[in-house]
Order: sequence, then structure tokens, then C-alpha cells
Amino acid sequence: MWAAVESIAPKIGCVPQTLLDWVKQAEVDAGARPGVTTADAQRIKDLEREVKELRRANEILKLASAFFAQAELDRRLK
Repeated sequence: MWAAVESIAPKIGCVPQTLLDWVKQAEVDAGARPGVTTADAQRIKDLEREVKELRRANEILKLASAFFAQAELDRRLK
């Protein structure tokens, strides 16, 4: 396989290791090799981004809640 990769890689303008990685990933996506498929990797990446955004939003809401709760307590004392 390596000999084939070495002969094809320069023809398509990449290094052999990159082409070999692409072949391996294509085999994973086809189910011929164990590993995380491209679709699953993208879904995980999207979910991690969403979790990060939700945590940031949750932190903002906690701070806002504490701010308004304190403002309400200060208003009642006056």
C-alpha cells in the first residue's frame, strides 16, 4: 500500500503521509477499519461547541440573576 501511496501522492500534489491518512479515514468511514467516522467526529465537534456556548450563556445568566437579586434586596432596604 505504501508503494502505491508514494507513487500517487506527488501526482495529486500532497505528501504520502497525508494521502495515507486520507485512505485510512476513508476505510473508517466505509466501515472497513475501526475508528471514529468523519460524520461522528463532526457531530462530536458540533456538540462540544454547543456545550461551550451553553456553559457561557449559563454563566452569564447566573451573573445577571445575582446582580438583579442584589439590586432587589438593596431596593427593599431603602
